[in-house]
Amino acid sequence: MVAYGPVRWVAPLLYGAVLVGGLYYAAAGLGGGPAPAAWRVSGFVAAIGALFALEAVGRCRPAARVPLLLARCGLIGAVAFLDASGLSQVLFVLLPFTAYFAFGRMTALALGGLCLAGPLAAYVLTAPGWYRDLERVSDLLMLSVGLLLAISMAAVAVGEQRARLEVEKYAARVAALSAAAERNRLARDIHDSLGHHLTAMSVQLEMASDFRALDPDAAQRALTEARQSVRLALGDVRQSVRALRGETTHPTLAAALAGLAHSGAASPRVTVEVSGDEDGYGTAELTALYRAAQEGVTNARRHARATRVTVTVRLAEDAARLEVTDDGRGFARDATVTGFGLLGMRERVHLVAGSVDIDSGPDSGTRLTVTVPRGKTGER
Repeated sequence: MVAYGPVRWVAPLLYGAVLVGGLYYAAAGLGGGPAPAAWRVSGFVAAIGALFALEAVGRCRPAARVPLLLARCGLIGAVAFLDASGLSQVLFVLLPFTAYFAFGRMTALALGGLCLAGPLAAYVLTAPGWYRDLERVSDLLMLSVGLLLAISMAAVAVGEQRARLEVEKYAARVAALSAAAERNRLARDIHDSLGHHLTAMSVQLEMASDFRALDPDAAQRALTEARQSVRLALGDVRQSVRALRGETTHPTLAAALAGLAHSGAASPRVTVEVSGDEDGYGTAELTALYRAAQEGVTNARRHARATRVTVTVRLAEDAARLEVTDDGRGFARDATVTGFGLLGMRERVHLVAGSVDIDSGPDSGTRLTVTVPRGKTGER
């Protein structure tokens, strides 16, 4: 159960006001008769002091709700009995007020009814015709109004605290989801950028190792291409760091795909064709297209044993269509296609309301088709 609490200065402020008012009443002789007995004034001051101490105990032990409420009832009753001024009746409004936070609305209403029934019963038993006494009727009305206001204020305060807790829970959920989304985004970026270049380096270094004795020139070319892949990987890392710092500038899709075609191993040969205008497509949409093309080329190099890869992009007014085809060994259509790269590519495309289709067959190559609608993300 969530614990709600009243503003801490409300009760001590009322205690202090009643203490000052009661002492001034006794010292100034405002009652028109003999001054209150010393024991009565001392008891009044001691009871107010006990209420102050009770507030401190309540802050230290908030779980002791029932004992605290009973002790507060007893002490306020003692203050009302010892106070000759009658001002201490205002303290009764604190009982339903504090009970609302600890026990809820029904308990507060019941306790407010008891606070009103107490003086009413006393008037009935000790003051016949009290209902014709303006002062007594006025006291009851003021007490009723005070109780209603106290319960209403407690209801508003509890509602505000409940709303604040809900906002905090919602903010925590949003933060958790944002952190998860950012982790997934970083995982996709690491796989798509460094994974692509590391795959190319692996192929190139294997070629260098295989041709070291048979064809030194081919081995040297493979090593040169591996160094180029290292430089490209470092460039991607720097670009990612600039993006995290908000300092990045994005190249055009055509330029990025051209760089993709000229990087990596000599085999397979990658050709790129881009047509249409990029205007109207957001950064997220263009990035999804580029990363999908990168994933298709990487898979052709790593798994398909392809000799030729073709990347075609059509940027139309309503949607962009990317096709990556290779002449590799392909795979059975009913085979389960898994891997972080394909998963990240699908996530990236789905985030921009796009679709992914993979068509392949044994010894018939693979065609990856990605369709992304224009202007869905609002990012420029």
